[in-house]
Amino acid sequence: MSKKTRKQFAVIGCGRFGSSVAKTLYKNGYDVLAIDDDEDVIRSISEFVTHAATLNIHDEHALKEVGINEIDVAIIAVGSDMQASIMATLLVKELGVKYVVAKAQDSLHSKVLYKIGADRVIFPERDMGVRLAHNLTTTNILDIIELSPEYSIMEVSAPQKWVDSSLKDNDIRARFGLSVLAIKRGEDIKVSPPADEKIQSGDVLIVIGSNEDLQKIQENV
Repeated sequence: MSKKTRKQFAVIGCGRFGSSVAKTLYKNGYDVLAIDDDEDVIRSISEFVTHAATLNIHDEHALKEVGINEIDVAIIAVGSDMQASIMATLLVKELGVKYVVAKAQDSLHSKVLYKIGADRVIFPERDMGVRLAHNLTTTNILDIIELSPEYSIMEVSAPQKWVDSSLKDNDIRARFGLSVLAIKRGEDIKVSPPADEKIQSGDVLIVIGSNEDLQKIQENV
C-alpha cells in the first residue's frame, strides 16, 4: 500500500458482495486493498481499487507482504467457505487490524467469528431481505441497519400524529426504549436533537435501540 494519507480498507474475498463493497469505498475516496485467490477476479477489479492482490488468504506471510498491518478496517467477504472466513478473520486480527467486519452464513458462523475477534458480523443477504420486507410492509420504516444480533439503527418517517409536538411530548424513549440520534429534515440533518425539538411534517427520525424495542415502534407508527 502507498504512504498512508487517508483511511485504508482491505476487502478479502471479492465475489459479488466483496467487489461491490470495495468499488463503493474506492469511489467514495478511500484507499482500498482488494484480496482474492482468483487471478481473474483480481484482474477484473484492479482498476476500481487502489491496489489488488492475488494471494492465498491463509498465507500469513503474503498478507504481511501486502501491508495488511497498515489497514484500518478489514472486510472479510469470503462467501461459502466458512473455514476460509474464520481463518482470514483470525489472521488479520493477529496481524494488527483494529476493526474487522466479517460476513457470516448463519448464527453459528457468526458466534465463531465474534469469538475469534470480529468486531462486527453481517449477513448481507438476510439484511437485504429484512430491509425489503420492511419497505414493502410498513409505510413509515424507510431503512434498518443491524449493528449486532441485538441492536439496530432505523430510519422512521415521522407519523402525522407526531407532527407539531416535541420529542419529549411524544415520549419516544419512555414508550419505545429508543434514542433519537438525529432528525433528517430535507437536506439538513440535526444531530442529537434536544428533547424540546418539535417534529415537522416530512421529518425522518434516525433511532437506535434493541431489535425488540424497534419492533414496538414498527407496530405503533
